[in-house]
Amino acid sequence: MIRNADIIHFSWQVLIRHRFRSVMILLAMALGVASIVVLTALGEGARRYVLGEFAFLGSDVLIMLPGKKETTGGLPPLTGTAARDITLQDVEQLSHRISAIGDIAPLVMGSAEVSFKQRSRNITVLGSTDALITVRQLQLAQGRNLDVIDVQRASDQCLIGQTLKTELFGSDRVIGSWIRAGDYRCRVVGVLQGRGDAFGMDLSDSLVMSVVAAQRLFDSPGLFRVMMKIRPGYDIDDAKARVTALMKDLHQGEEDVTVISPDAMLSTFDDVLGAMTLGVAAIAAISMVVAGVLIMNITLISVSQRTEEIGLLRALGARAVDIQQLFLVEALMTTVLGAAIGLTLGLSLVALARLAFPDVPFYTPAWAIFSALFIALVAGLGFAWGPAKRASQLLPVNALYQRK
Repeated sequence: MIRNADIIHFSWQVLIRHRFRSVMILLAMALGVASIVVLTALGEGARRYVLGEFAFLGSDVLIMLPGKKETTGGLPPLTGTAARDITLQDVEQLSHRISAIGDIAPLVMGSAEVSFKQRSRNITVLGSTDALITVRQLQLAQGRNLDVIDVQRASDQCLIGQTLKTELFGSDRVIGSWIRAGDYRCRVVGVLQGRGDAFGMDLSDSLVMSVVAAQRLFDSPGLFRVMMKIRPGYDIDDAKARVTALMKDLHQGEEDVTVISPDAMLSTFDDVLGAMTLGVAAIAAISMVVAGVLIMNITLISVSQRTEEIGLLRALGARAVDIQQLFLVEALMTTVLGAAIGLTLGLSLVALARLAFPDVPFYTPAWAIFSALFIALVAGLGFAWGPAKRASQLLPVNALYQRK
């Protein structure tokens, strides 16, 4: 009977003696574990980033888009179109006839060249009302919001983002200055604070003007989106149903708009991106199976090359279970070391990704780390079991004289 300490010492000496073989197994196992850690971090980072992009709206906001998604489930038509536009007249009817709606912000969007003196910049131009600040939960760094006016009246006022302010004005006076957006002139009354990201768009490099002015600028009578903030005490699902019913009535019985709530949208995104994360983790786990096959093949080769050694151990009194333990301990050592190296490498790469892309919350969930380690152990020991069992069944005489 061989002591456990002797088995561990003997196995470690074998790993050191066969450096190239041990390095190959360590590399395969490390890459498998690292791939699970990194890919799940990418999936989880994408999920958190997308959810963060939409979470700014809160749970009391409805978004209406042109076009109807006929199928159930899935993502809303983020760039949907419809035969009938959503108009400012529709917005007025919604505001007047549905008491649950507190603030309503119609939205027109396009790209235009904005200039001040000799400086110009091609940016995103938004057309909306003063309600956009409230619904979108924006903050002003300077100046004030757009004036509250009739939604169908044009205004010469506008808001700009921090980046646009820096690029166009530099050290010049901003508030009260006139700038040109395409063929339209407007007076800056406020500067938005921070980036104000929304739907992947950086509002710090944008301009917000009155919705009618934007419609004239882009020759676009239809609205891109309509955002509605529901008053406290009203049920958002009931408000959603009332908005849908009224729009159907206004559009001659045709239900040609999609009304979504952030909670429903976030839930859909969460499900889809969560499934994506599990998918990439499963793909990465395949590499662990490949590493296990490599361990099995190398262990089989090791058994065939060490038959005399096995025979000598059996002749000195080692039991079959001792021989099996020798090979299993070798596999366990390489598996644990490889998994530790892979875990360190994977977490280091995730940390570097956070530094390189600070806006994306890369994160490896605990379940992914434990799963990677568990799969590594199962693959390492599982695939080594057969060759180890084969080694333990060699008879001393046959093992000693098999290579003679």
